[in-house]
Amino acid sequence: MESNSNIIGVRVYTFVDNKNEDSSDSWWEKLCLRCHQEDSSPSWQPSWWSKVFPFPFFSTYRQTAQQLCIIMFFLLSWGILYAELGESVGLNGELLGMTILVISAYLVGWLWLKITTLPALIGMLVTGILFQNLNIIHMTDTYRKLNQDLRKVALVIILTRAGLGLDAAILRKHYVAVLQLGLLPWLVECIAISVTSHFLLGLPWIWGFLLGSMIASVSPAVVVPCLFRLRDVGYGVSKGIPTLLLAAAAIDDSISVAIFAIILNAMFAPGSVTFNIIKGPLSIIVGVVCGGLWGAMLAIIPEKGDVYMVPLRFLALFLGGLFSLFISSLVGWSGAGPLAIVSSGFVAALYWEKQGWPVNKNPVSNIFRILWIFFEPILFAFTGAQITISALDPEVIKMGAICLISCLVLRVIATFLVSFGCGLNKKEKLFIGVTWLAKATVQAALGPAALDLVNSGQTSGILPSDEEKHSKALLAVSVLSVIISAPLGAILIAITGPRLLTKGDGNDSKNLEDGDIGQRIDTQL
Repeated sequence: MESNSNIIGVRVYTFVDNKNEDSSDSWWEKLCLRCHQEDSSPSWQPSWWSKVFPFPFFSTYRQTAQQLCIIMFFLLSWGILYAELGESVGLNGELLGMTILVISAYLVGWLWLKITTLPALIGMLVTGILFQNLNIIHMTDTYRKLNQDLRKVALVIILTRAGLGLDAAILRKHYVAVLQLGLLPWLVECIAISVTSHFLLGLPWIWGFLLGSMIASVSPAVVVPCLFRLRDVGYGVSKGIPTLLLAAAAIDDSISVAIFAIILNAMFAPGSVTFNIIKGPLSIIVGVVCGGLWGAMLAIIPEKGDVYMVPLRFLALFLGGLFSLFISSLVGWSGAGPLAIVSSGFVAALYWEKQGWPVNKNPVSNIFRILWIFFEPILFAFTGAQITISALDPEVIKMGAICLISCLVLRVIATFLVSFGCGLNKKEKLFIGVTWLAKATVQAALGPAALDLVNSGQTSGILPSDEEKHSKALLAVSVLSVIISAPLGAILIAITGPRLLTKGDGNDSKNLEDGDIGQRIDTQL
């Protein structure tokens, strides 16, 4: 048996050069080094491992074991279902195809990340599209409902992690800047998408605002790793820019999901239009209050000294989030559910911090991080599998791309203009505008929502053929936004960060103050 102890540097995508790299290394070894990284801490491995599977041509034992565990868990889940449900999940069953899709998406996403250093979710999304269009997978209405429910679970995880990642200390100190950067650019892009989609895609105004509320959200799954790779080498730390942007991104996502749910509910809910309009602001208040009360309750139940405190707190927060999302949809108050989830996570983390748990670096946050490892490929693979390329209208794709690109440019300009009073120079304002380009998680979770309602027989009051056309346009544009903006955002953040941000020296008092706060935020949203 051996101990594998390594010292590694920080890699910030492609703009940090490895000065210690041996120029005589073969191209094959260089490629393997991009796919396989050394362990960040001392690790154990069998004595024969390095002889049979030498690094870097193979992963380290720790990383290989992690990948095998995840694949094994997916296969075990399928095996359990097969034992209980029989041939419906057999070799020709749809559930086996869905399991293979998720495993393939995870592996392709991992490989995509290692080779390109771009977010794994892009590879996962493309895998879903390929499986659907190569007829490798086919989902009937029975399993489409399962698909919808799994995407809702993924949304609960996204929103709970957003709530757990909000640090009250940051909000109190920078609340004006957080609201400026989290709300105003979102509002500008939402309106811009609504207007351009109305004229370019022919969407009714209400459908345009539905699309705008979804597309305007930024993606923590893309932004957070990029920002923290920059922060780890000192860029922007002196002014706490990574920390500030993470708080603003959480606000951006919360508002986006809540407004989308309110508009969708107003469109498809039966009853008085006036009541549905009034219900929107009320659902925001109800969601925040109910979520806050639930989060406060978790400070005293379970008791903080309970040996089972961690699993009990996780289950209370997770099941409470699921209950909020599903019940709010059932009773027609869809906007309340997402805000209840975010506020419950925020208030719970606030009280847990007073009991000694760091914000977003506590055992409950770690469990949600593990859950996201499983649900990320589920969310993006299933969203990609909703797209049938042959059924897409080329005009929708062309106009949708024009709409997205023009509104992304407008958002960069708007962010630059509205970030006054935040103590930032022109280069830093421009960087923040670039950071807000990336789309992924919210678009994948909400993109198929309108089509799900149309397929289930619900109506917004217009012709069924028009409803199906508009809902498919929303789905196509949401997937297109991920394909265009996720890699573009990651690349631009990596390229512009060192050029637009100041690299701190670590001695500035302000640097230390903001850096200490920044360390309390999870580095892997």
